[in-house]
Order: sequence, then structure tokens, then C-alpha cells
Amino acid sequence: MVEFTTEPFELDTFPPHAVAARKAVDEAGLAVAVGPFGTGAEGEADQVLAAVSKLLRESLDAGATRISVQVSVLDETETGSEPAPGTENKPGTGRTAEGGTP
Repeated sequence: MVEFTTEPFELDTFPPHAVAARKAVDEAGLAVAVGPFGTGAEGEADQVLAAVSKLLRESLDAGATRISVQVSVLDETETGSEPAPGTENKPGTGRTAEGGTP
């Protein structure tokens, strides 16, 4: 999952840098949720990481002066999906060898 905010903020319209950021996550095929303090997008790890790279490049090119990004690994209790590959038995992931939560 990635959460992001682009600046400068504009209250009356969507600035070009915000449009570019949203386009990057939409084109990556991520599930997008727009909130009052930023935008969140979920998908497979490779999709999210590729979208973040594109989001950063294209938002800066479109005039963003600051981009705040937070990337999180969600487990199946948060998304309803299977564990992300390679997260089994890793500290801080809440995973057991069977892929469930302890």
C-alpha cells in the first residue's frame, strides 16, 4: 500500500501535479481511495513500487514542490489477501511459517 500527498495544495481545483500522481496509480491498476489528507492505493508489491517511481517523476515534472509518500506492507487481516511473498517468518510482519497470523 502507498499513501501520498502532493504539494502545493489548491482548494479550488486539482493541480497538474495531483492529476499526474493520480494517473500514475490508476494506470498501475491499483485500488485507489482518496481521503481528506491524501490518497491511498493498494496492489501487489511490484505494482505499487512501479507506481511510486512513476508518481514521483511525473508529479515533479508537473510542478509538485513536495511529495509525501508512505509505503506499508499489509497482511491478509488488513486486505483479505494472502501474505506478500517473502514476508513469512519475518519480524514485524505478524507471519508464521504457515502464512497465518500468530
